[in-house]
Amino acid sequence: MSDSAAANDGGKLGSIVPAGFRLVSLDAVGSTNEEALRLAAEGAAPGTVVWAKEQTKGRGRRGRTWESPPGNLYCSLVLRPRRSNPAQISFVAAVALANAIAALTPDELVQLKWPNDVMLGTRKIAGILLEGAEGAIVLGTGVNVASAPDGAISIAAAGGVDDVETVLHRYLSEFSFWYRRWEQAGFESIRDAWLARAAGIGRQIEVRLPSETVPGTFAGLDAEGVLLLGTAEGVRRIAAGDVYLLDRSAA
Repeated sequence: MSDSAAANDGGKLGSIVPAGFRLVSLDAVGSTNEEALRLAAEGAAPGTVVWAKEQTKGRGRRGRTWESPPGNLYCSLVLRPRRSNPAQISFVAAVALANAIAALTPDELVQLKWPNDVMLGTRKIAGILLEGAEGAIVLGTGVNVASAPDGAISIAAAGGVDDVETVLHRYLSEFSFWYRRWEQAGFESIRDAWLARAAGIGRQIEVRLPSETVPGTFAGLDAEGVLLLGTAEGVRRIAAGDVYLLDRSAA
């Protein structure tokens, strides 16, 4: 942790995050998820948020690099959920991010691509990385606020805000609401909210797995969040994989 790290003590940083969160602010870090995992292992309280202005070793799913220049949002949240299926937290985060981004961008269609991408139109605007620590879950999120890699889009480019603090506050406010709903009532309302923004629902997709690529129709999610893929052999349940939309007009 750099010398610039600061805990939320009710001062200026306290205005960035809603009640119930404790902010650890960094100028730069290798990976906010790695720092949050370290803090979780040391007993960090649920609601601890690691936020960095820049990551030098940002990463996404399957060890992919997440480009992390200044001007975008990089944060990781320590959680200690009471429910037994923590993988569903990625859907909670996706709904929260989608709602936050929709509120901060004018007249743009925000969609969710299984399992953990947030799209603005056909282009990616945010991603989610969920990892486990001993007795805790770390939820990492990256949002393109001021800039985006080739093929992606940023909130600013869509005519929205370019202020990271505003995006962080709105996201955490949405997350607090949906996370409470998930803990109190379960996955059903989260699933419904996610499906309402699902990219490619009812359309042709292919799911790339480690050993095969499976084409089919995106039929929805089951009660646990597993993807339902309609194939010639019947409906196939897929718990993990990469989805590619074949009908781009439906993205």
